[in-house]
Amino acid sequence: MIPAPRPTDRPQLGRLHLGYSVLWLVFGLVPPAIGVADRSAATRSWTLALLAALGICYVIVRWLPRNPVLGPRVFLVVLAAGLGAQSYALKGGAAMFIISLPLFWILAGSARLAIALSGAAAAATLLGGAAGDGFGNGNAVFTCIGYVAGVLVGLLMHWYIRQSDERARALSTELEETQRQLVDAHRREGAARERERLAREIHDTLAQGFASIIVLAEAARAGIDADTARSSQQLLSIERTARENLAEARILVGSAPRADQGSIAQTLRRTLDRFAEDTGLTVHAELDDIDVYQQARIALLRCTQESLANIRKHADATTVGLVLTREPHGIELEITDDGRGFTAGTPRSPDSPGGFGLDGMRHRLAELGGALTITSAPGEGTRIHALIPPDENL
Repeated sequence: MIPAPRPTDRPQLGRLHLGYSVLWLVFGLVPPAIGVADRSAATRSWTLALLAALGICYVIVRWLPRNPVLGPRVFLVVLAAGLGAQSYALKGGAAMFIISLPLFWILAGSARLAIALSGAAAAATLLGGAAGDGFGNGNAVFTCIGYVAGVLVGLLMHWYIRQSDERARALSTELEETQRQLVDAHRREGAARERERLAREIHDTLAQGFASIIVLAEAARAGIDADTARSSQQLLSIERTARENLAEARILVGSAPRADQGSIAQTLRRTLDRFAEDTGLTVHAELDDIDVYQQARIALLRCTQESLANIRKHADATTVGLVLTREPHGIELEITDDGRGFTAGTPRSPDSPGGFGLDGMRHRLAELGGALTITSAPGEGTRIHALIPPDENL
């Protein structure tokens, strides 16, 4: 048998119990005290003492539930005996028995015990009334009807509470499962974001560096006999690029901090000089000496590196232009070339000029609240425009 919930288990039941407690103390104990007013002094005295004792015991059980002497079930046994005694004194006690019935279902702890104890109280009430010559005045009928009705209502309430508990447990289980799924989804989303970030970093640093090394190595091997000085310069660029890749790899695995090598204009200037040295292309640059926060600095550098890598691999250009300015609406970076161009906005493979690298640039800028605009057409070159909103702290 599932135990009955204690009133303190639920705030609503606790408030109902408190209201019923006042009702029982007023309408359960006061009427019998008034009913013995015209009886003999001895009967009146012990009846009032009995009612007072029942009230005190109930207050102890109700407001001092952890007392070591009087437990709820002991109180119910005392109450059953008290109902029989007051029924004897008043020659019937159906009214007090009926108003006391909820106590058995509230305090017994189980439906079976509530039925047994309330049955014992009904029997005591009937026996007390019969001993006091009140058996035939209707109290016996009302006591029996009250007991049967109390059992039916009590069982119905127990069934309702049990169903409510089962629904609550089911909802709690469902909520826990939903929370677990949300945690797993957040974990997977975080892992996916981290994989995407690492993929962008590897593509923009290590992959681009290795691509440069391959191109330089092929050129050095092809010209090693015809132009030794040029090949030597290309080998030096290979060594320098390999060292930079090693440094980037250490940064990615967290074993080395990222060095701050001057302003963003100086960093972009070094990148352009390396590009011009390795490719032989003409480079025009207008770089304002501006201060930017670290995330914007990395985004501008990666956008420049990716754009120059695409120019080297795909554009077949002769001239490259780069402009860096600070405007009221943010930092602008513009990279142009006079190469073959492409149809902007059409789906392309990761190896094409609009592939993974440009998507990575868009994501980097979007994370900073910025945007990337690509303008190109076949035979008309390409224009890359990056915008990063201003940082209020600068």
